[in-house]
Amino acid sequence: MKLEPYWLASAPRFASGSSVPVAGKVDVAVVGGGFTGLSAALALAKAGASVAVLEQGRVVGEASGRNGGHCNNGLAHDLGGLAASLGIERASALYRAFDAAVDTVESLVAREGIDCDFTRTGKIKLAAKPGHFAKLEKGAELLQATVEPDLVVVRPEQTQREIGSDGFHGGLVFPRSAHMHMGRFGVGLAEAAARAGAAINENAAVTGLERLNGQAHRVVTTRGTLEAKQVLLATGASRQGPFAWLRRRIVPVGSFIIATEPLSAERAASIMPTRRTATTTMNIGNYFRLTPDNRLIFGGRARFALSSPTSDAKSGAILLARMLELFPQLKGTRIDYCWGGLVDMTSDRLPRAGERDGVFYALGYSGHGTQMSVHMGQAMARVMGGDTKANPLAGLDWPVVPGHFGPPWFLPFVGMYYKFQDWRS
Repeated sequence: MKLEPYWLASAPRFASGSSVPVAGKVDVAVVGGGFTGLSAALALAKAGASVAVLEQGRVVGEASGRNGGHCNNGLAHDLGGLAASLGIERASALYRAFDAAVDTVESLVAREGIDCDFTRTGKIKLAAKPGHFAKLEKGAELLQATVEPDLVVVRPEQTQREIGSDGFHGGLVFPRSAHMHMGRFGVGLAEAAARAGAAINENAAVTGLERLNGQAHRVVTTRGTLEAKQVLLATGASRQGPFAWLRRRIVPVGSFIIATEPLSAERAASIMPTRRTATTTMNIGNYFRLTPDNRLIFGGRARFALSSPTSDAKSGAILLARMLELFPQLKGTRIDYCWGGLVDMTSDRLPRAGERDGVFYALGYSGHGTQMSVHMGQAMARVMGGDTKANPLAGLDWPVVPGHFGPPWFLPFVGMYYKFQDWRS
């Protein structure tokens, strides 16, 4: 078993990075070489801006290359609950932004010729307990009447058509969702940005940010210093660099994933005949999908801990036990990959984007980042070009996370709380 992300291990390395020192002046410095930063760099460069992407490690080496491979539409929230706090008009607009985000990914894949197996499979949200189905069915009425008219309700007795497991009790199918190979998509996005003229600087961690005037900044990195007329922070859950204001509003939460050996066609069909992406209704639930070569990618919040080789291995054992509990027909299946990553979680699980003290930012995707990060990179490029109405997240209040000043010491207590909620639901 390899303790590395399947997506990165099975993708080509990015080959068009800048090898010269970071220096000079650019129109835009993009801090972070994940999906948000690369998408923004591509859009900005195509609009004629000179762009430098500053990535502390390798492109898509963190959350963008360490997720479950889903590209799902829909929010993390119950639409009715979100409408109660924001109003149905704003809640619906946010939902539709996530829909548009999947379209953005699909469009970029086609336009830039990125070979990443993008497929509109649909997503199924599975009721993990019998009582959960009634809640899903009730929520489906509002979704079908407003933002998801093609939503399909899968009744408990129909579950085996979708999932070869006795562990679920009906669900909802969201037809517009998709999946893809995250590593190949990320490298393809980086190559497209480089072709458009963006300088992609790997191993260039930002260590200092000095405001010169307006939106102009001097940006200090481990590979040199440059001046930028504008700066976009696309750092996700990174705990590095001079960005304390953002870190007080982002909680880095570990998420862990295993990938099986390739399964036979018969065994793959026995567990996921429709080959959708799948999520469950538990707070500490699971998400899973099949790859084109029939590996099962199975993930979840196995432990409320940060990622490390030791933590990943412990979490992998928990995930394997859960996978076999749901799919006993996989007993004896080899696990080829096990990895972890950090989710950039906000207190309300809504992403944030805007401008503060002359610096633009987009992050906080809270486990739903694949499509929205790509979309927000494009949106923030338009905002930085003068289209202030291009940001679908504008105006959302963003208070600090109470008691959060550095390392997330409270994660074990959060885990205990959610376990209790799952037990009583």
